[in-house]
Amino acid sequence: MEKLVFEVPSIERKNDAIDYIQEFKEYGSEINGVGGLDKYIDNYEEWLNYLCECRNVIPNEKLVPGVTFFLVRKSDNRIVGMINIRLALNEKLKQLGGNIGYSIRPTERRKGYNKINLYLALLECQKHNIKEVLLDCDKSNVASSCTIKALGGKLIEEYYENKVYNTVVQKYIIDVDTAIKTYWDIYNYGD
Repeated sequence: MEKLVFEVPSIERKNDAIDYIQEFKEYGSEINGVGGLDKYIDNYEEWLNYLCECRNVIPNEKLVPGVTFFLVRKSDNRIVGMINIRLALNEKLKQLGGNIGYSIRPTERRKGYNKINLYLALLECQKHNIKEVLLDCDKSNVASSCTIKALGGKLIEEYYENKVYNTVVQKYIIDVDTAIKTYWDIYNYGD
């Protein structure tokens, strides 16, 4: 199995991060779980400042604290994915969005990387004493629902959402400690 690790976004990764977003645009793929990077593509430094502010924000109905990571493949130091973990939820995120948003670059999909991405996110949630995470996905996004279920996600609701995405949304919950314990042998590198 390829070794993948989380890396905190830094100025040294500017060109790699921009390349990551450009690949989604090139493939016409929806961009998720990037902590707003796609909105700051012309001002990466401002995005880094935004991420710092997000870590310490007091939860309110507009913003919640969160952390964003690059998922980096150790063998070639390439960013293959990203994840955004919201450390608290407001009412809006309880309805749509949940605790975790993630993505894998289009040319790196179907390799099992997002399961590792989500597992590492659960470890991060455990560090922040989050016992249960809420995730959702478009019902037609079979890859995302498979990732969630592979880490113990239980479907708790399915509904038609017509205000933002105009699609059927599946809402899942994962017990963090149980998932980490259950999948330790599969996704932990032992270092």
